[in-house]
Amino acid sequence: MKDFRLTHLLVCCCLLAFSGWSCDRSDQAAGEQTVHQDLPFWQEYHEGYPISTNPAENQVRGIAVDQHNVVWVATAAGVFRKKPEERLWTGVLSPADQGPSFDVVADADSVVWLGTWNGLYRFKNERLERVNGPKPPISTLCLAPEGVYALGPNGVWLKDGSDWKTVPFPNVRSIRKALSDGRGGLWVASDVGLYHRTGDTTAYFHETSTLISAYIRGLAIDSRRNLWATGLGGVSILANGKLEKTLKPENGMPSIYTYCVERSPDRSMWVGTENGVVRYQPDGRHSLRFSRRWLLDDKVNDIAFDAGGTAWVATDRGVSAIRRRTMTLARKNDYFYRVLMERHIRAPWIAGQCKLRTPGDTTTWAPDDDDNDGEYTGNYLAMECFRYAATHNPDARAKAAKAFRFLKLLQEVTGTDGFFARTLVPATWSGVHDGNRTFTDRQLADELVKEPRFKPVEVRWRKSKDGQWLWKGDTSSDEMCGHMIGYYLYYELVADEAEKKIVRQHVARIVDYLMKNRYNFVDVDGKPTRWAVWSPDQLNRDPEWAPDKNQNSMEMLAFLKLAYHMTGQPKYESEYRRLIDQEHYLDNMANIPKQNPAWFIYFDVMLQAYVYPILIRCEKDPKLRAFYEQHMDAWMERRREDRNPLVNFFYCYARNQKTGLVASVDFLVDTPLDLVNWVVDHTKREDVTVTRHPVLDELQVSELPPASIRTVVRWDKNPWAAINGDPGIEREPVFWLLPYWMGRYLKMIE
Repeated sequence: MKDFRLTHLLVCCCLLAFSGWSCDRSDQAAGEQTVHQDLPFWQEYHEGYPISTNPAENQVRGIAVDQHNVVWVATAAGVFRKKPEERLWTGVLSPADQGPSFDVVADADSVVWLGTWNGLYRFKNERLERVNGPKPPISTLCLAPEGVYALGPNGVWLKDGSDWKTVPFPNVRSIRKALSDGRGGLWVASDVGLYHRTGDTTAYFHETSTLISAYIRGLAIDSRRNLWATGLGGVSILANGKLEKTLKPENGMPSIYTYCVERSPDRSMWVGTENGVVRYQPDGRHSLRFSRRWLLDDKVNDIAFDAGGTAWVATDRGVSAIRRRTMTLARKNDYFYRVLMERHIRAPWIAGQCKLRTPGDTTTWAPDDDDNDGEYTGNYLAMECFRYAATHNPDARAKAAKAFRFLKLLQEVTGTDGFFARTLVPATWSGVHDGNRTFTDRQLADELVKEPRFKPVEVRWRKSKDGQWLWKGDTSSDEMCGHMIGYYLYYELVADEAEKKIVRQHVARIVDYLMKNRYNFVDVDGKPTRWAVWSPDQLNRDPEWAPDKNQNSMEMLAFLKLAYHMTGQPKYESEYRRLIDQEHYLDNMANIPKQNPAWFIYFDVMLQAYVYPILIRCEKDPKLRAFYEQHMDAWMERRREDRNPLVNFFYCYARNQKTGLVASVDFLVDTPLDLVNWVVDHTKREDVTVTRHPVLDELQVSELPPASIRTVVRWDKNPWAAINGDPGIEREPVFWLLPYWMGRYLKMIE
């Protein structure tokens, strides 16, 4: 048993670097990994512990954890403690003594020392006593082999036995941090530089050859016994009193304002900054934790670790605990799947987001509608199809059937012979997104000038004939693509012969409707919807549709090919060939990589991912299939830097290849458990550059954020986005479950 535990521990420690640490990897290296064995890794997660509703009490300046795992904090309004397994904090000082507090430390004898506005306090055996000797205020405390140091604007004192003696020290009042060197010496950080006292001698460091700047706030010693000094400008790392290295934004520091540093039990160095906490491993790799997903506030004032390795982070809005537990991808799947079933499946079987009545609080959730419920439920259907194909679990088969029936209902509820709705909600709902409205002549004129293709849809929501549902029209092209890949996978991987007949009829009905309307998706108003236009009349002959010409040509070919694949009816193949030979849809598709950069949107990447498998796997003509394969190969090369597991696995599925596994597993491991769509603002970071690439009209960052510091992923959203999020929403975890089950089906994840 001991051997098993040791092996398990070693595996977990080795894989810690695999969970959230940024590093450069190339899947194109020789001997590319093609199978991932699902071993345990550390999964980090966040718990927030605000002190109270009082802003001063939440401004935590110092933090410590004692031997009993009680967390102690010094705040702008007093000292508080929280016992293990409790959420509430208890004040330690009397009402008369409450006030600005600055530091707290816990020694090996279960004594907790408190530095406050009116002096030094000692807490032991549930008794608090004020200490005579050190003159208030006490701004920082330090434990050392020779005793306890208390420091402040009025001097430095050392507890020597039962007495406190004054330590001769330069007249420095701006003392911010003190640290024992472990050898009888003391490092002191201040606004005017760094001091090191050994014996009766004090060395003073302030030159730029030794420090980035003289303004020093935090100190810690790493596993190589180098001194880390944080302050304005970044981190100065000193070896034997000489500058060895600096850490600035170009080295991963998200801000030049660095406030604290602490060594963790695994030897990584945690640096608290204005924009979160960045962690450095001994080998130089680093990872960032910021935004409300990880911290109650991005300004990190102090850090402490408990015996279990939990990081307790002091911020201006309370305490954040960054915890970790061992997981496997299979266990992570179980977690996400449970959340999906509990909060993200609504009647009649729609997979989508839920809204949070209190932002960030998942206990206040309620079902929510979304413009793209059809597309996202198509993703969910695809996930259940791969889950069934990988496991033959009847539960996956039954749920895939429910998802298909919902997508089919979206067509039936409209009362047309082929048009389908974006989404639907029970008729009893009192509120929906994007409700019905009217446009004045002035508004119409304004919209028409901004967007000549604008379609004023005043009635977006209609009641079904049976009165049971409200359904939403103006369905877009992305909905069609999301439906079609779901239908294809259900037909190929799940459906029996009786179900295949139903799928065939349903797909044929939709494609017949498109053919009847010259390849436009005509709403119940008799006009094409705003975005679902595939007609050569628009794509080839209306210059306003030039931005969509190439992409939509590709899509229409896939829809016709799928209908022919399922039904065998020659009319679909005939029209498919006509669009290729007479309307040049294949030539249009070939120009996707050459289109004007102003027209590129990341949304199209996923629409292409949806239709490539249909084109490649359903095409029997070797020349056309070779064209599609080469087209997808070039697409994959352009998308490789996205490190997108869904793109990678769709490619592997369509091309019968095994590639991109390391990047895909990196994403699956690094994805947080928290699905609240917290706002993530990368523009505050100084370690990345704000850019307009790869999408010209979006604000993005120069470095692809790892999954752990993005907003909750939806694959049709730009992963390079600089600012995104809405904490009033919890996203559905299908974005993770679909690539996971694709990897399982492809036998790339064992």
